Amino acid sequence: MTSQDRLVWRTSSYSGTNGGQCVEVAFGGRSVFIRDSKYRRNPANDLAAEPVIEIPAKHWDTFLNAAVQNDAKIPAGLPAITRHGLCEVSIAAEDGTTLTFTAAEWIAFTAGVGDGEFAAAA
Repeated sequence: MTSQDRLVWRTSSYSGTNGGQCVEVAFGGRSVFIRDSKYRRNPANDLAAEPVIEIPAKHWDTFLNAAVQNDAKIPAGLPAITRHGLCEVSIAAEDGTTLTFTAAEWIAFTAGVGDGEFAAAA
């Protein structure tokens, strides 16, 4: 596993100036990591306990396809994507780690996905 303190995190260019609240992605060798920037904005949160979801790099394109298609099926072993009406989207890993994003955060992320901002080779 890649040391998460050495990862370079990126957000979608569509995130703009929404207060730094966005889906953050980092590429770390054989894995891609996702976290929620809102966690770090709360000084009461323990950064050592920050929820991060890890996806094998070989399955990253499949996950991105599911992220942009509302009806895409997620293969077993990948985090589930659940859309809660028009308000929120949650990503839940098999280990129970769950990240929840606002509609605006998810729209910014998927717009970046559409533009290739999160391509594994990037």
